[in-house]
Amino acid sequence: MHTKAYDYWLNDIYFDELTKDELRSIAENPKEIEDRFYKNLDFGTGGLRGILGAGTNRMNIYTVRKATQGIANYILKQSVEGARMGVAIAYDSRRFSAEFAEQAALVLNGNRIKAYVFDALRPTPELSFAVRRLGCVCGIVITASHNPKNYNGYKVYWSDGGQVTYPRDQEIIEEVNAITDFSTVRIAGKTDAERAGLFVTIGEDIDRDYIAKVKEQSVRPDISKEFGEKTVIVYTPLNGSGNVPVRRVLKEMGFSNVFTVSEQESPDPDFTTLDYPNPEDPKAFALALKLATEKNSDIILATDPDCDRLGCVAKNSVGAYEFLTGNMLGILMEEYLLSRKQKAGALPKNGAVISTVVSTELARIIAESYGVTYMEVLTGFKYIGEKIKEFEENNGPEFIFGFEESYGYLAGSHSRDKDAVVSSMILCEMAAFYKSAGKTLVDALNELYEKYGWQRENVESVAFAGVDGQAAMRNIMASLRSKTPAEINGQRVSAFRDYKEGSERTLSTGIVKRLNLPVSDVLYFELEDNAWFCVRPSGTEPKIKIYFGVKGETALEAEAKLSNLRDGVMDVFKKARI
Repeated sequence: MHTKAYDYWLNDIYFDELTKDELRSIAENPKEIEDRFYKNLDFGTGGLRGILGAGTNRMNIYTVRKATQGIANYILKQSVEGARMGVAIAYDSRRFSAEFAEQAALVLNGNRIKAYVFDALRPTPELSFAVRRLGCVCGIVITASHNPKNYNGYKVYWSDGGQVTYPRDQEIIEEVNAITDFSTVRIAGKTDAERAGLFVTIGEDIDRDYIAKVKEQSVRPDISKEFGEKTVIVYTPLNGSGNVPVRRVLKEMGFSNVFTVSEQESPDPDFTTLDYPNPEDPKAFALALKLATEKNSDIILATDPDCDRLGCVAKNSVGAYEFLTGNMLGILMEEYLLSRKQKAGALPKNGAVISTVVSTELARIIAESYGVTYMEVLTGFKYIGEKIKEFEENNGPEFIFGFEESYGYLAGSHSRDKDAVVSSMILCEMAAFYKSAGKTLVDALNELYEKYGWQRENVESVAFAGVDGQAAMRNIMASLRSKTPAEINGQRVSAFRDYKEGSERTLSTGIVKRLNLPVSDVLYFELEDNAWFCVRPSGTEPKIKIYFGVKGETALEAEAKLSNLRDGVMDVFKKARI
């Protein structure tokens, strides 16, 4: 099947000569041909994402056009009103992001659907904001988030500003897959589309309104004004879209001592100074740490290329820099927002905090200590966005804060996706607040653990490449699902949740109960002594992620328990892989 698709791309007049030259260069490499054509790119937790290149299993102008035609067909089938409402489109700094954004717009225009296209790169959360600000039916952002430089992607949002979720995501991909002839894709010329008012360029008006909404999430703007100039901050946008909006909001809030890593300030699709443009990776902070030492910085911020993830390194009380995990940042922000709102008498009586099944248990404990509703969703921030929509439509709780362990946070509901612009502002405000009390962020974190309990978490990723890798991932999940481990390094497994089957089984009694979350290929294991681990295939990359969590009486005990759990789980995983 893949050789037939390869021949089609190689010989059909629809595909350009550069594409055909690339395909001719792999003519003697059947494995590469198979990998490029054995399937179509499909939607996962982050939408359409893949390696750049020619082929159905690659990101290129043809797969972007096809996806957009499918979306256009879906919009027009929903209602004619959708065409008038239009689609907002943003893009980041990656290779071909601007070109893919323009091609998507012109395909929409070819279907008589208006497209609002940003005039330059913008953060993903601003796209989410723009969808509702402009009253659009849909939104598209061209980004591969924190993936390596050879990736790009295509995320789809609906009129509520959130990423598409089930069943809409499946309905859209069905429309995309129904397109078997690329030449049936309708595409307009840019000049004609602009004259017809179908291709509309947007920019500063949206920026201004977005930044204003971000600033509204501040709970102590007075602290930022008073201690902003005394708080020293180093920031790296990792050559992505965060540079302008993050620095703008920090400046407007009163932070005047912000130093940007010059080598990583401007857009660079090759990420020349980085192995991996990911704020989850401590190595991404190498240049920032050097600058922080020179400037005696209190904190270091790093945002990923589309500025929806935020990482942080903070100076401790003895002057050393400590890398904070996504869970640590999440509970710091949660505690800060809830405690400051409570003190100001502004904590909603029906407030809500949302996190994910693989995030720290402290998220629940902190929320409940403030009398705030806590909800848990599947991995993927789109599920948090979906809950915000449900709250508004059903007169539900008032959303205050949401986070996931993979460095995504959202304060307020101006965006329906994780937002590193607002998170950067909150984090700097926190640093200023604790500095005014003679404390560091690390001090505040340790006080939080003393108050609620010493919990530690970690995550491991195991990569699987190509067709064989996909099969291996399926086999491992099937093995773990059918052969539930009874114990890990001598510690009994007490309960097993299978989110694909929608069930939870207590191992000691055999009692099974139903889960009320969407179907997803996720396995969760509860152990004795407040320990747990979770296994799931990534929705955006060919890898399986394994999450771990423990609780100890002290930091050292928690670290030892985490190491022991990790070793035991990885041993079970290796056996399942054989």
